Amino acid sequence: MAALRGRFRALSHRNFRLFWTGQLLSLVGTWMQSVAQGWLMHRLTNSAFMLGLLGFTQFLPVMLLSLWAGVVVDRMDKRRLILITQSWALVQAATLAALVSAGVVRPWMVLGLALVFGTISAFDLPARQSFLVELVGKEDLSNAIALNSAAFNVARVLGPAVAGLLVASAGEAACFWLNALSFVAVIIALARMELPSRQVPRTASTLSTLGEGVRYALSVGAIRNLLVLLGVTCGLGFQYTLLLPVYARQILHAGAEGYGLMVSAFGLGSLLAAVAMTRRLDRWRLRRNLLVGLASAGVGMGVFAWSRSMPLTLAMGFAAGFGLILYVASTNTLLQLTTEDRLRGRVMSLYTLMFIGTAPLGSLAAGAIAQRFGAPVATSLSGIVLLGGALWVAYRLRVIAAREAGRATEPVLTEKLG
Repeated sequence: MAALRGRFRALSHRNFRLFWTGQLLSLVGTWMQSVAQGWLMHRLTNSAFMLGLLGFTQFLPVMLLSLWAGVVVDRMDKRRLILITQSWALVQAATLAALVSAGVVRPWMVLGLALVFGTISAFDLPARQSFLVELVGKEDLSNAIALNSAAFNVARVLGPAVAGLLVASAGEAACFWLNALSFVAVIIALARMELPSRQVPRTASTLSTLGEGVRYALSVGAIRNLLVLLGVTCGLGFQYTLLLPVYARQILHAGAEGYGLMVSAFGLGSLLAAVAMTRRLDRWRLRRNLLVGLASAGVGMGVFAWSRSMPLTLAMGFAAGFGLILYVASTNTLLQLTTEDRLRGRVMSLYTLMFIGTAPLGSLAAGAIAQRFGAPVATSLSGIVLLGGALWVAYRLRVIAAREAGRATEPVLTEKLG
């Protein structure tokens, strides 16, 4: 029981329990919308490139606005900011649902509302990431990050599975309406929190505040290396999701149910990784997770790309999902443990920029490659990028190990020379 309590220690904080529960319900709806939105676009256009354009449109605002959003996050009360973003996300989902229900939806409307959702996410994601430390403190921060990731991936399992069934039986609109309703859970949870008043810092210039955050991230080697690697691997290696409708409809001929199963397989692997991250992990184990995660994701995607068997496809999706979240959650934890509190919002906005803001170009590239050479080629290239990242991490781990071994021998050498 003590070990079990240790795994879920962040839930001993009332405010985090409220936040986590609301997030879980809302994220189920968000994943339902994500699956239904991709299916809707492919049904309307029958184009892999349009799926890439959808991803580009949705993530473009994150790329353009993340740095400014970090300044806003550090200047505003985070609970108030999240209430605003979640309320607007409810409006966005309800609008999409109404258009589909009325039978008037067109591809340009889906793209426009994806742009709105991306704009909301540019502010919502860094706010939620940096809000965790206010809910649990630094001592339980790594556990809160892991449990937050677990909630994300529980939703990633449940949402697509339910969405696949709903799309097949009731159409995409049902998923969008349920997603709109799910945002109410987060709004209620935030309203019920009891938080001490916090002094929000004010600075004279937005540009100088933004520049301070960027200079800080570049000057700290560990933060800089983590962010650069995240940008490369996420921008080029994480674009598998937008091509899943192609695998379901044209390659495996599995229909909407099969599409939901594939997304859920990635989610199950991700959930296992998130649960593994709830253990107490030192920095060395977190660094090792970067290697294991990228290697598992790269191999999983490479085999997934060319599989024509649904069981093998689901197994490789599971392996890739496990690796991706093990890598991303470890990166998040290492960044937050290294960052100063006053700069947390800006650093987490850089994390959002590297994690999601690099996706527009990657989405366009993946969609174009899939349109010209086929989805398996595009997915294989993603796997190769991830394996390249794993090789770089392996090299860096050897460098760090040699450096730490050298430091350990310095006192002995000094003693002998003295």
